[in-house]
Amino acid sequence: MARILITSAIPYINGIKHLGNLVGSQMPADLYARYMRQRGHEVLFLCATDEHGTPAELAAAKTGEPVADYCARMWGVQKELSDGFRLSFDKFGRSSSPQNHRLTQHFAAMLDQAGLIREVSEKQVYSIADGRFLPDRYIEGTCPNCGYDRARGDQCENCTKQLDPTDLIDPRSAISGSTDLEVRETKHLYLMQKNLRGELSDWIDSKTDWPVLTTSIARKWLNDGDGLQDRGITRDLDWGVPVQKGDDPWPGMEGKVFYVWFDAPIEYIACAGEWAAEQGLDDAAWERWWRTTRGADDVRYVQFMGKDNVPFHTLSFPATIMGANRIEGQDWKLVDYIKSFNYLNYEGGQFSTSQGRGVFMDQALSILPSDYWRWWLLSHPPESSDTEFTWENFQASVNKDLADVLGNFVSRVTKFCRSKFGEVVPEGGAFGEAETALIADLTTRVRAYERHMEAIEIRKAAAELRGIWAAGNEYLQLNAPWTVFKTDPDRAAAMVRLSLNLIRLYAILSRPFIPDAAAEISEAMGVEDAGWPDDVAAALEALPAGHTFTVPDVTFRKITDEERETWKAQFSGVRG
Repeated sequence: MARILITSAIPYINGIKHLGNLVGSQMPADLYARYMRQRGHEVLFLCATDEHGTPAELAAAKTGEPVADYCARMWGVQKELSDGFRLSFDKFGRSSSPQNHRLTQHFAAMLDQAGLIREVSEKQVYSIADGRFLPDRYIEGTCPNCGYDRARGDQCENCTKQLDPTDLIDPRSAISGSTDLEVRETKHLYLMQKNLRGELSDWIDSKTDWPVLTTSIARKWLNDGDGLQDRGITRDLDWGVPVQKGDDPWPGMEGKVFYVWFDAPIEYIACAGEWAAEQGLDDAAWERWWRTTRGADDVRYVQFMGKDNVPFHTLSFPATIMGANRIEGQDWKLVDYIKSFNYLNYEGGQFSTSQGRGVFMDQALSILPSDYWRWWLLSHPPESSDTEFTWENFQASVNKDLADVLGNFVSRVTKFCRSKFGEVVPEGGAFGEAETALIADLTTRVRAYERHMEAIEIRKAAAELRGIWAAGNEYLQLNAPWTVFKTDPDRAAAMVRLSLNLIRLYAILSRPFIPDAAAEISEAMGVEDAGWPDDVAAALEALPAGHTFTVPDVTFRKITDEERETWKAQFSGVRG
């Protein structure tokens, strides 16, 4: 039994996420966690909300809430939605937690002790009306490139041009709208990432099993242009982790907080501490996952994220870990494998949170159960390239794969058995050549499914699972037990007995992808949490003659053309 630590990119707190966000990290991470648990491994699956930084303050200001109250409320919203999609986190934490405050301050102190923190004086825009320095995102104005009048100080959302606040025409505070701005000098702490460039490069080069998408992005950021640069880790904000050296003040840094990019990934570690505390466990319980001298050397740590997060998780967060580990007694674990994803697009364009374009998590659950979405997203993940959600494709996948293949097999077999033998596994007859051939084919397919799941080849795993479902339907069509029953009831009984066991097998294999449907099928078949089918032949005789079952309700209903067109129109514009 292995120990597997899994983290997915932590979603930002400002609003509800769309399906593209979901398939880029949390959902594939959940698939992997569920599968590994089923195979008997010890899994710790962690995620959290990313709550600090400018967007949280701006979002709270729009609702009129104190930022802490806004974040607490939105954590509850995101937690409810993650539960709705059956994301099986062991802990869904918060980057604003006391554990993360302490750990962030600890890492900063260790990096400073290692000589990797320097103080930098820089000039920033100060709003006299607001009485504060304004981060780039707090400054709005007219883009000098395209004329868009709501460009931010870091980038124009309209033309995507990178900007500095001083580039904007008629700049104003995004908080108050005041134009009474001036440039003032302020001091910040920088992590000297350039000092770690060689160590980071060697580490990335050693990851020969990582996806090309992951390593190519890492090397591009490491080597292009001026290469890896030192990066600020503090900001002039009120909301965040106060800048301290562990428990001690940091002279000259009073009133500042750590920059969100620095504290957010440390929450992966802090989240384990939150989990242990909630379980009434001591520090050793979480340190065995994160401290290499306390057991984490035996842990395989796997991260899931969209490609936009790869630079931070292949360079900046590892730089934090490597730098801290230069101090004696610091033994923090680095990631072993990073599964990265391209983008999921929507109907010929992009999902857009700001424009409300596309399907968001709450909307998805309001129209269909989570398994419908889980199946489509996990059978169409943007692994090797960007992929696109279309309502036509979604409808076809649900109707064919879930309704016509899996759902139809379950319905046909259970209803036929009820009509001829009652709601009980029939006795009589023996398996013949057709059953032997099916068992051999399924054994090959199940082993291939396992290989793809273990390699986190999600699209290939989904295709193999779909093939396993289809094999049952092909067996029924070729052997037609409803016809055989007329002349040889015992032979038909053997076919039905195998088919009922095949339903049980489908429930087991499908659980990582469609957990609710798998649980409903298992319940109908009168079984609970059956073990993984290491021996497929044995699994297809697990339900003995005389075992009772019930005919389940429709497992998956079809999506109508009218529904498809209604939803396509509904989700093409701005959220209400």
